[in-house]
Amino acid sequence: MGVPWYPGHMAKARALVRENVQLVDLILEVVDARIPLSSSNPELEKIRGRKPSLLVLNKADLADPAATTSWQEWFRSQGREAVPADGLTGQGVGDVIKASRRLVQPLMEKLRARGRRRRAVRLMIVGIPNVGKSSLLNRLAGRKRAATGAKPGITRGKQWVKVVGEMELLDLPGILWPRVEDEAIGLKLAATGALPLEYIPVEEVAFWLGAFLLKTAPEGLRSRYDLPPAVEEPEELMEHIAKRRGLLLPGGVADWERTARLLLMEFQRGLLGRITLELPPEEGDQ
Repeated sequence: MGVPWYPGHMAKARALVRENVQLVDLILEVVDARIPLSSSNPELEKIRGRKPSLLVLNKADLADPAATTSWQEWFRSQGREAVPADGLTGQGVGDVIKASRRLVQPLMEKLRARGRRRRAVRLMIVGIPNVGKSSLLNRLAGRKRAATGAKPGITRGKQWVKVVGEMELLDLPGILWPRVEDEAIGLKLAATGALPLEYIPVEEVAFWLGAFLLKTAPEGLRSRYDLPPAVEEPEELMEHIAKRRGLLLPGGVADWERTARLLLMEFQRGLLGRITLELPPEEGDQ
């Protein structure tokens, strides 16, 4: 695919993380629980070095709970702790705070042993745009402090935010992948709303998602669109949705673009069920 989506402001955001990583005790990396690997920026691993980190599987309310548990176990096997959460409802935010305190406890004890004065725990929250980072930050702060929205990259500049329980959190702009070389990753990012659709034709994303859902989670499609069991191909699915919702061009021809946008929107809102688009490597690549 090779989608070049690393504009100048994203390069600045990466530099901002490099400049500030030494100011914090722990890095919170926010990913989309439906695509934990695809929504994780591999460059962050290099930037953080040995700095402790906590992976927040955000939007967990939209993901398959069993798959989320499998992801937690897999990340644990890789030496990383992952906590599911939902920044919009606040579910799991308390667990994020508890895990953060536990991970920085050895450092805080070391500082006390050296006679250092007690201070707030300093966190950095990072993640690619539109994984719900700002919503989670607002929950951690206990009030609305960061701008949120469906448009990728709405977070601006750097800001320190006080978190309940003697913690300070450094919020930085979203950092995108430097380049999407893997087509499957690009399609997953686009399907969940992390990758702007101007980089991939919306119909291509919807056809990929339709094929995936028909194979792995057809119940939601059947319930939402009254889909007959005989429908097994994405073209048939799109045709059925277009007719069912009246998304037709003159002559009764299906309007593929409007139908594609509808399917993606309803998936992103969780109207087709709690669906995870990828499983841990040892459980099969999707």
